[in-house]
Amino acid sequence: MYENRLAELRRVAAAIVGDRELAADVVQDAFVRAVRQRGSFAGRGSLEAWVWRIVVNTARDARAGLQRIDGGELFEDVAAAERGDEWRRSVVRAAVESLPERQRLVVFLRVYADLDYGTIASVIGIQSGTVAATLNAAHERLRELLADVRS
Repeated sequence: MYENRLAELRRVAAAIVGDRELAADVVQDAFVRAVRQRGSFAGRGSLEAWVWRIVVNTARDARAGLQRIDGGELFEDVAAAERGDEWRRSVVRAAVESLPERQRLVVFLRVYADLDYGTIASVIGIQSGTVAATLNAAHERLRELLADVRS
């Protein structure tokens, strides 16, 4: 999993902590935690979801003291496609940052990690239906906030 999902793990961690270098450290620390705590894996869910939960929690711990998740890297690829449009990128960043933490986290896990609803639910400790509703609410709010930016 480490080799196959490293890029996604780092993108989600970066979205949570707001810094790529710190995100690399977070992912490494999370895998150290996972190895050390491997005996606590109960096998009730998937191993991948268990590791993702550790990565998310490690990222949350790393950003302790920060007031909110920085979603600045979430739409980096979109912004890169629009080369030079820094204003649009900052508007998208502000819109993502304005989402409640759960909505941001669900969007990060869906967009960056391409996790299915069941895995996301397991990672953050909610029901699959709640993931769908949370993602829908996040998309709706982003559509509202970005309505004037789309053209």
